[in-house]
Amino acid sequence: MPVAVLALTAGAFGIGTTEFIIMGLLLQVAADMHVSVSTAGLLISGYALGVFVGAPILTLATRQMPRKAVLLALMAIFTLGNAACALAPDYGTLMAARVLTSLAHGTFFGVGSVVATGLVAADKRASAIATMFVGLTVATLLGVPFGAWFGLLFGWRTAFWAVAAIGVMAFVVLLLFVPNHVGRDEKTSPLREELAVLARPQVQLGLAITVLGFAGLFTIFTYIQPILTRVTGFSDAAVSPILLVFGAGLSIGNIAGGRFADRGLARALVGTIASLAIVLAVLAPVLSIKIPTVLLIGLLGVAAFATVAPLQLRVLEKAGAAGQNLASSLNIAAFNLGNALGAWAGGLTIDHGPGLAALPLVAAAITALGLILALWSLRLDQKLVPAVG
Repeated sequence: MPVAVLALTAGAFGIGTTEFIIMGLLLQVAADMHVSVSTAGLLISGYALGVFVGAPILTLATRQMPRKAVLLALMAIFTLGNAACALAPDYGTLMAARVLTSLAHGTFFGVGSVVATGLVAADKRASAIATMFVGLTVATLLGVPFGAWFGLLFGWRTAFWAVAAIGVMAFVVLLLFVPNHVGRDEKTSPLREELAVLARPQVQLGLAITVLGFAGLFTIFTYIQPILTRVTGFSDAAVSPILLVFGAGLSIGNIAGGRFADRGLARALVGTIASLAIVLAVLAPVLSIKIPTVLLIGLLGVAAFATVAPLQLRVLEKAGAAGQNLASSLNIAAFNLGNALGAWAGGLTIDHGPGLAALPLVAAAITALGLILALWSLRLDQKLVPAVG
């Protein structure tokens, strides 16, 4: 692969790490900022909402700009945002810095996909995109647990400085190795045609399914550090290795979900979301037992990322050719809206409900709503198929 594609991978790694790193540092951030754990969890919601709002707006706003210039600007925003997080003197400033950083997220992946395909031969385009998205998987597999360990040893601010350094390196490599002409020859669909995708009921349903599926995951994953230490009884030092187990599950689920979707998208859509709901429900009664909890955390990673390919393909399939760029960006936004809603629902459960131990059941109920919408969406497909004979 060209060095520029690997630079995109580094950028994806940094962005993935900065989105989720706070989960392994939640207790440290809460203590340093003198806020509750649930309030610290809103830093994840703020980031996710920034992606939700920023991804479609920036995708449309930059649609006619040179791709390399957009990438460099996004990486600069990402780097400065992480430096601001490391320097934040109070909670409000930290939240603002997180939102600033989030603006680069969705558009980076959308523009990065275009750039990656422009750097390789036609028969290597899918591989180039997959190489870039490896950075996101590796971020969860290694970046988040390493960030939690790094922050535990040297302080949470140091972890954000490390991510900012990754941004600097990615910026330099992008500047040096991405050709200036990349993306210049791409044809841009009329804005009206791209916006028309928003009016399609099946696209709307697909986005709603994505929101609910990932809201279920992040209802529990946002608070994984306090759950593991306060409910299951693990030490702070044990959190990083357990997150590594979760990350390994993500890698397996990412591959399995793609292959499953290739064999039959409808079955994959229902099967993966149902599996996620089941794993969450089974986790609830064993949360106080260490070994089953670790095993189920790994299975949670498998089930969670197995949904990604079916959810993405479903939305793109229903968007049509003219609206795929915006639909792809909107689905990234939907994933992050799910993150925000999950963090919010988890916080309500902790502060005003039964507490940390109940989070898996709340998460399973939210994911089950996504499953109901998926079944409804597929039912609508069947009604649109003309009768034979």
